Amino acid sequence: MADTPIDLRSDTVTKPSPEMRRAMAEAEVGDDVFMEDPTVNRLQARAAEIFGREASLFVPSGSMGNLVCLMAHTRPGHEIICDENAHLYSYEMASISGVAGLLPRLVRGDSGIMTWEQIAPAIRPKIYYRAQTSLICLENTHNMAGGTVYPTELAHEICDRAHDAGLAVHLDGSRIFNAAAFLGVEVREITEKFDSVQFCLSKGLGAPVGSMIVGSSAFIERCRSVRKMLGGGMRQAGVLAAAGLVALETGPKRLRIDHENAKFLAEQLARIPGLRINPARVQTNIVIYNVEETGLSSADFLAELARRRVLGVPVDQERIRMVTHLDVSRNDIEKAAATVREMVAELVSTR
Repeated sequence: MADTPIDLRSDTVTKPSPEMRRAMAEAEVGDDVFMEDPTVNRLQARAAEIFGREASLFVPSGSMGNLVCLMAHTRPGHEIICDENAHLYSYEMASISGVAGLLPRLVRGDSGIMTWEQIAPAIRPKIYYRAQTSLICLENTHNMAGGTVYPTELAHEICDRAHDAGLAVHLDGSRIFNAAAFLGVEVREITEKFDSVQFCLSKGLGAPVGSMIVGSSAFIERCRSVRKMLGGGMRQAGVLAAAGLVALETGPKRLRIDHENAKFLAEQLARIPGLRINPARVQTNIVIYNVEETGLSSADFLAELARRRVLGVPVDQERIRMVTHLDVSRNDIEKAAATVREMVAELVSTR
């Protein structure tokens, strides 16, 4: 439709493909709480296979997936170490503390990328009256750093050093397939040393619902109990898992298109006076730019942009995030960039 907005708020806004809808309609189902849904079981087996792990678990959302893993790795009163802008710290309703009873120990990474030299000083000494560190959490790609990708060698070093220190490492890999596409490798290669990985089916891969946890069989059994405690025991969930299976097989193959569109968008925005962005820092499908010089807050800028049928989200008072995905074409991106350019030009002319 001509008046349909160009929706760049997130890659979660994608609609299921016709292939997914057919798979959902025809899905063979059972009761997953009894572990009898054959489609869920196939999805879990396939995810484990792709990541080279013993087992996998289907969960309703990435936030629940992260929380389940944190609770399976720790106990209340422990500390976890994460980047100061980590999604599981900033955007998951304080569930780290409110539900899991954990204290986050924050590290300031470089564009979301922490090093062992930054992490090591944050590990608590083993003194009985101090909260003990039990888990390190990395995020790849890093959402609020603009979709930055962890160098594999660095991530592996952190895992090795953590294991030497007796600590587990969890990966919030909501967009890990984007990271793999950027690096040109398989996801198992960049995640093999993590004790647990959560990744989303409902972001760039295009499924309507769901995330996965992968790990050892023993770890996944603990996660299954925690998932149930959190209300995540699903029944005939095969109708959702069927779309996830399609997403796993088809989604990763086209992520490079999203990355190319994001780079193009960043380059176009960088040419607009009043906007600040370095296109060289855009690695995957997330574009974050500063609008302070326009004289508008990010909220006001977006409100005016929405009236022109282009959507994004605020990061803070000065910055805006736009995310490319399978439901926006290069033509859409060209139109969005042109709309932003026209809007900013009008703002300047009315000052």
